[in-house]
Amino acid sequence: MTEQRRQPRSRPETLARRRDILDAASEIFGAKGFTGGTLQEIADQVGMTHAGILHHFGSKDALLLEVLQHRDETDVADLAEQHIPDGMDLFRHLVRTAFANAERPGIVQAYAVLSAESVTADHPGREFFQKRYETLRGEVAHAFAVACAERGIDAPETVAEASTSILAVMDGLQVQWLLDPTALDLGRATEFAIEAIVASVLTPAASPLVAAERG
Repeated sequence: MTEQRRQPRSRPETLARRRDILDAASEIFGAKGFTGGTLQEIADQVGMTHAGILHHFGSKDALLLEVLQHRDETDVADLAEQHIPDGMDLFRHLVRTAFANAERPGIVQAYAVLSAESVTADHPGREFFQKRYETLRGEVAHAFAVACAERGIDAPETVAEASTSILAVMDGLQVQWLLDPTALDLGRATEFAIEAIVASVLTPAASPLVAAERG
């Protein structure tokens, strides 16, 4: 009797299984942090063994990086060519992302927890977040340059500060919202802040803070 060989799992099934693991890891890491969340907890949530998780991702560090990458891919999944747009469309995209985030607190929590943890020494996500912020600052600064060029003006020196501030205000509002979702409307608060920062670059006016100080 010829031994019947087990058919290998199809690629779609493997990809679906990996997505299940990533979703579970995002939830566990978001609730307990990278250090507090264990592979066994993730395995239990998806009905696998600890060894099964390692079979798919190799290590806990590698799984974390996949979780972070998966989160970024989710943000651009509905965009043309899955890439962040340029010019004013980028700022509109950031506002839409904030409104979308209000409907997915688990993803927002995982990002907030892991980005905060990444400032600690030897955290496996540190390099990821360093590069991510560097890339995002550059993309926002370029969007400002495009928006200024479309209006026939030179990009002011405030672009660097404005680019950093947009990212900071988005992340900061997310933390406030996670702590108390009733305290603010995440989408509208983000929209207000981004509009104010963009306006300060494209149509600069005398600062009321400086004027009051000098007065």
